[in-house]
Amino acid sequence: MGKLKVLLPLLVIALIAYGVFLFLAARDATTPRLALGTLERDRITLAATAAELIVSQPVAEGSHVEAGTLLVQLDSTLQQAVVNKVQADIAQIDALLLKLHNGVRPEEIRAATARVDSARTAVDNSERDFIRISALVRQKLAPVAQLDATTAVRDGSAARLRDAQAQLDLLQAGSRSEDIAQAQAQLAAVQAQLVAEQQRLSNLAIAATVTGTIDSLPWNAGERVAVGSQVAVLLADGAPYARVYIPETSRVAIATGSSLIVHVDGVAEPLTGRVRWISQDPAFTPYYALNSAERSRLVYMAEVQLPDSASALPAGLPAQVELP
Repeated sequence: MGKLKVLLPLLVIALIAYGVFLFLAARDATTPRLALGTLERDRITLAATAAELIVSQPVAEGSHVEAGTLLVQLDSTLQQAVVNKVQADIAQIDALLLKLHNGVRPEEIRAATARVDSARTAVDNSERDFIRISALVRQKLAPVAQLDATTAVRDGSAARLRDAQAQLDLLQAGSRSEDIAQAQAQLAAVQAQLVAEQQRLSNLAIAATVTGTIDSLPWNAGERVAVGSQVAVLLADGAPYARVYIPETSRVAIATGSSLIVHVDGVAEPLTGRVRWISQDPAFTPYYALNSAERSRLVYMAEVQLPDSASALPAGLPAQVELP
């Protein structure tokens, strides 16, 4: 009888423990396994295109903007000067090309013709002097040295005539096709440079590339930024996605395109999302040899896109994804 009194409390405790075990087992069997994470939106980072001062930031953080809205304006003084210089180069080459196409002016042709006529008159005069002096030398009425001087004058006049005639022929022939082609190539090169410089000028006005909300403007007006510095961050419109970590035991059952149930804090009804991306590598570097205990700790980052009906949900809310 004494032994029964001692065993009775132990029996009651054992029955209670067994009942708790059955309750927890039943609860675990009916409660879905969850992957935990948060809601996120696509973040678009805009970088500085030049090491310049920020002269204005027309829109404040937290504002909703349309694609193309100016967010940050960098100082464009130097780049505008570069564009102006290239435009002047284009005007100069345009004028040269027009001159090559039009050829020389009629006044230049007439002037060259007059020089040829003058040179021809000089040749005629020097030829008559040569003939006259030659006759005198034959008659021994003039020294040979005078004949030599007259010959030199005659030959010089002939050379000047040939030069004047060549200059006239050159003017009448017009511009060489090679010169025109060279000027056209120079014009094309400078025009391409202008396009590049104008694009650099345009890039100093950093605008929203998508419709969304300004999440961050890390710099203030008046500060000088380095090339590549982050100057604005946008959160894109549209439905957010749940970024969760899938345990290794469920990874094989989930693939891109899989439909999963998503619970969001503050939203009564669950949402059906679709896996848009899942990492092929675990979230930490594993050992070369993994035992069963180590493998169970592996997790894989995944992004589950929510439907369009969830577009109004803000980023940062806790989310839970039911695992298959």
